[in-house]
Amino acid sequence: MNKNLSYKYGVEMNDRRQENQDLFMNYIIDEAKRKQILLSLTTIDFSEILPNEHAGYEHEMLYVFGKDVNLLHRFGAGGDVVSIYIKFNKLESKYVIVISFHKQRHPLKYKFK
Repeated sequence: MNKNLSYKYGVEMNDRRQENQDLFMNYIIDEAKRKQILLSLTTIDFSEILPNEHAGYEHEMLYVFGKDVNLLHRFGAGGDVVSIYIKFNKLESKYVIVISFHKQRHPLKYKFK
């Protein structure tokens, strides 16, 4: 990823993205932490590229990464190492839509690990 983040991004938090909402409800992740996680992605974290399956967007590609991150519980003490599933779409306008940013449901297969 571009280390100076010269493009803008957004994390989807709509009703269809309940898992994204759950991660932010259960752990303390502010804007700085979210940005730090995204900027720390490397080729080692890369899993796969998927075609966008939504009608009208089939020409777009979705990039999947996984990252183990130390996160503090929002309620209660302590924290966990959380394996995060990150899937995003980089548009031609250089705007990045982070579609998925939640706990992994299943272990990912990594291309370069």
